[in-house]
Amino acid sequence: MRPNYFLILMAAYSPFSWAQLTLSNGNHMLEITGNVSTYFNQRTLKSDQRDHSKDRFKLRDAQIELEGRVGGDFEYELKFDLADMADNNGTTQIDPENPGLMEASVTYKGLGWFDIQTGYGKLYYSRSALVPFGYSPYWQRAELTRGSVFSTRDVGVTLMKNFWRQRANIYLGAYTGLGEWSLNGDNDASGQLEYVGRVDVSYPARYRYREIDDHLSPTPMFSLGLNARYTNKSQPDGETLPAEALGEYGIKVIDGKRTAYGLDASFQYMGFSAQFELHQLKFEPRKENDPLFLNFNPSQTRGYVLAGGYIAQLNYFVKKWHTIVSARYEELDLNDLAPGNSQRFSSALAYQIHGYNAMVKFQYFNIIHEESIDPLKWTEQFRLGMQFQFK
Repeated sequence: MRPNYFLILMAAYSPFSWAQLTLSNGNHMLEITGNVSTYFNQRTLKSDQRDHSKDRFKLRDAQIELEGRVGGDFEYELKFDLADMADNNGTTQIDPENPGLMEASVTYKGLGWFDIQTGYGKLYYSRSALVPFGYSPYWQRAELTRGSVFSTRDVGVTLMKNFWRQRANIYLGAYTGLGEWSLNGDNDASGQLEYVGRVDVSYPARYRYREIDDHLSPTPMFSLGLNARYTNKSQPDGETLPAEALGEYGIKVIDGKRTAYGLDASFQYMGFSAQFELHQLKFEPRKENDPLFLNFNPSQTRGYVLAGGYIAQLNYFVKKWHTIVSARYEELDLNDLAPGNSQRFSSALAYQIHGYNAMVKFQYFNIIHEESIDPLKWTEQFRLGMQFQFK
């Protein structure tokens, strides 16, 4: 029997329905969703700064997402952001939190004992980075996990398996290792890959990658995750890494060995929820005069540099007022050879007009302390805007 596409379209566009647009012929099902969000940004500059160009309206998202299933064995996802494509057009820089192409992956589930995902998309490393942006009251992730310190997307293959009725999950993957820049073609001259792994366990039930307890869980729920990643991108003599892949701080990829590991914990109960996340990175540059050593001699550096930080976040969902209240504290040390670290506080207030599908969001940023090697031009920042999801 042929599908009645007219009835499907009428249901999807009904004024009483917020469901995604779904097309199906019985064997192949396709869901079409998307997201549009915009905000106004206002910064409080330091006394010696005069550039107010960041005080502006910004179209953050204009996303289209296609998710499909073919039979019982194949699933696929294609997600792209037209706003980011326009913003990145003609530049060599890619915003890691808002790349133009966000997902292009296929998952095969026919083996039974594990699933295989191939293509480009989110890496299973860091719980905070895996929470969909549309389900967060914030306009920006913490600096540690937004993609400037370690990549959050790449091209590669992931093996995944869940146990204990989806309370436990294991992810193991191999990727090009250049993060978002991997879409530009070849690997670097080393030809080495990056290997990423994650395991998380929840109790007493399955725990989704969400921050807010909007279901007012009647039983306390816990989740614990462990992450690790490793790559050796030591360059042959005369070769260099693509500058664009190094990231804002020059540490996303290095000429040498790079190891990272992290821990994350999450809790929710009766509208309250909390998250804690910690990451430590170790860099072993190939050259003794690598910029990461900040001109220290080998006897002082012992051949490696450390970086890392943590995030602590507390949230409460006020169901009666359809409002989310949240506060977040974060610390980040970009280089242990440089004195000090950065400390930031953010708070968020989000009012749900229609759940997460139509939500007004306000975020306040405050720079408590800045790192000596990363001086900023501002001390406070405010963002107010609205997100609309058609799903």
